[in-house]
Amino acid sequence: MAKENVLVLGNSGVGKSTLINAVLGESVAKTGSGTKGITDKLAVYESKDETVPFRLIDTIGFVPNIIKQQQAIAAVKQWSRDCVKEGKEDGQINVIWFCVDGTRRKLFDEDIRSMMRAASMWKSVPIVVVITKSYSVPDRSENMEMVRQAFEKHHNYGSNLRAIIPVVAEIYTLNDTAYAPPEGISELIETTGKCIPEGLRAAKKDVGVFVLNRKRAMAQSVVAASTAAGVVVGAVPIPFQDALLLGPTEVAEVNAIAKIYGIGKDDTSKQFLNSIVEVGTVSVAARALISGLKAVPGINLAASVLDAAIAGVIITAIGEGSIYAFEQVYLGNKSLTDVDWVKKIMESQMSATIVEKAKPFLTKLSNESDKKTIIATILEFAGSVVQSKQKKN
Repeated sequence: MAKENVLVLGNSGVGKSTLINAVLGESVAKTGSGTKGITDKLAVYESKDETVPFRLIDTIGFVPNIIKQQQAIAAVKQWSRDCVKEGKEDGQINVIWFCVDGTRRKLFDEDIRSMMRAASMWKSVPIVVVITKSYSVPDRSENMEMVRQAFEKHHNYGSNLRAIIPVVAEIYTLNDTAYAPPEGISELIETTGKCIPEGLRAAKKDVGVFVLNRKRAMAQSVVAASTAAGVVVGAVPIPFQDALLLGPTEVAEVNAIAKIYGIGKDDTSKQFLNSIVEVGTVSVAARALISGLKAVPGINLAASVLDAAIAGVIITAIGEGSIYAFEQVYLGNKSLTDVDWVKKIMESQMSATIVEKAKPFLTKLSNESDKKTIIATILEFAGSVVQSKQKKN
């Protein structure tokens, strides 16, 4: 029977293991005392009798030591990435428990910030804050308000907060005649169960964003490599008025990006890809871009340097346009039959806007002849194009 996953986060000694045992009704996680904590790696727990309809992913506890805290955060991030990379549906996180110690409430804001960093991949998943060791009934309302205030400071995750539940996971002896009985466990299980349908949708969304970002990063590395190659090609003392000399570099770039986004090699795909290359090499837009770059006023560049820079700008423009086009196809917003659309997209990439973006970088190359410096400057330009696109998105 498939089960959903709950990620359990918290400082060392906050009582995550005790909480897990109380929820599952059996001693599956080792427990300790004090603030040292027990868990030294991520572990997956679930009830044997199916009474709890979700798994619990116990994480390494955070500690005040900055290096160890970074390691704990990195472990959660890596586990999340690995599950998605391996395509494990049962590795998706559907609900997150932020466990904070009710006896150390002054640290709520700092603790929550660390947990948000660890769970950064799951930006849409519902969050339940569990106030552990909630022995003092009078303090509970104040603790809950402090948690709300902490979340209000972090807008990215504030809207994900679904509940704040004070919990006593096991009997706590106050003195010879008084004790705090277990409570809050049933409410925690019930609330988590109610969050799961939303969490399933949220996890699917977050995984989609993660996969798309990985594809985008790989595609942009292709653009960077192709841009560097284009600069080298453009620096040779051969005219390339119609960018024909760049053709093989552009074709290789577009094909490599298409492969990342799963674009096939059938006739429809080839026509789509050929349209991109055509606009970037022999189109009116490509010629206009070359003329525009050569006509930038006040720039004193040797012919070979200017040609190298132009080559890099063209490759960058085509690469970024290809990424956008293939993403739209990958997301189902456009089809490979939308040839006229992709031509317009690529023509917009080759417009005067890209000339304006390139001006300050061309200026930096005045009186420059070192090939490495030229490549570095044009790659810097390519990076600026990527950043401006990300801001728009």
